[in-house]
Amino acid sequence: MSTEVKKEHIAFVVNPISGTRSKEQILRMLDQRIDHDRFDVEIIYTQRAGHATEIAAQQASQGAFAVVAIGGDGTVNEVARALTHTETALGIIPCGSGNGLARHLQIPMNARGAIDIINNARVQDIDYGRVNGTPFFMACGVGFDALVSMKFAEAGKRGLNTYVEQTLKESLKYEPETYEVDIDGNKAHYKAFTIACGNASQYGNNAYITPKAHVTDGLLDITIIEPFPLVEAGVGAIQLFTKRLDRNKHVKTFQCRNVHIHRSQPGPFHIDGDPMMAGEDLSICAVANGLRVIVPTGKKKDDLTPFGRLQDYMKDIRNFNENLIEDIAGKIKKKKS
Repeated sequence: MSTEVKKEHIAFVVNPISGTRSKEQILRMLDQRIDHDRFDVEIIYTQRAGHATEIAAQQASQGAFAVVAIGGDGTVNEVARALTHTETALGIIPCGSGNGLARHLQIPMNARGAIDIINNARVQDIDYGRVNGTPFFMACGVGFDALVSMKFAEAGKRGLNTYVEQTLKESLKYEPETYEVDIDGNKAHYKAFTIACGNASQYGNNAYITPKAHVTDGLLDITIIEPFPLVEAGVGAIQLFTKRLDRNKHVKTFQCRNVHIHRSQPGPFHIDGDPMMAGEDLSICAVANGLRVIVPTGKKKDDLTPFGRLQDYMKDIRNFNENLIEDIAGKIKKKKS
């Protein structure tokens, strides 16, 4: 007598308006490549901001094996915050403009590779952070980056080009603030261009704001960028994208479990790239092993040389071209059918 093996339930949460890729093509590939013998698949579309959090919380309460975010960093954050301290794992099929957590975890930027990782179903516990009680998974911060995040959101158009445009525009008129920073009980004042608190190593797009950060060490990595001459901005940008920002003479880095930032007046801050407003005080802490995530079965060697980073960029370009070809082919096929 044969006994039927119970399938594990996975919910795929799709944000139809986020990201830079066609979700229809991703879903077609998902239907073709997911292990249907092992997984019971449910596709759920979000309908409003915050809906992904509600969906993920419901799925976790019902004992789902995983909830997979199909979207950008905002969708990943919404899903992840509902899954902290549950047995339900976060999965990611990245299709946003930054894909910071996916890149840190070395999840492929193409849907095919990301789905194959989900099929392997290797789960790892990782850390996350909290700022004034709100979870974040990549980084939070104040200063110039928070201002640019707000301007980027107000621009109404996503993508790296828009982000670069807003960065250049705001950099010409931004005045650094002075902050009182308490790092694990050690207080100091810093005049800073940006203060970033990283759980993961990057914002997204391989911009390594906290290059030595790990999501399994129970610590936050703090990067304080002090005011610098405009002529040195190019060097800083190169260091940011080659994982060497911590070597810049205008940058101070720390590791801690708790940090408190006090500023002279309320203003913007960001959580995983999403801008918010807050008062004068920000209390930030690391939470160890608070989130289960589906990760690759093996990690590639991290090459810190500029050539190694260039190879990563070329791979991203190839993945972008592959995704574009997949989308075009899917649209052609749909028109013919």
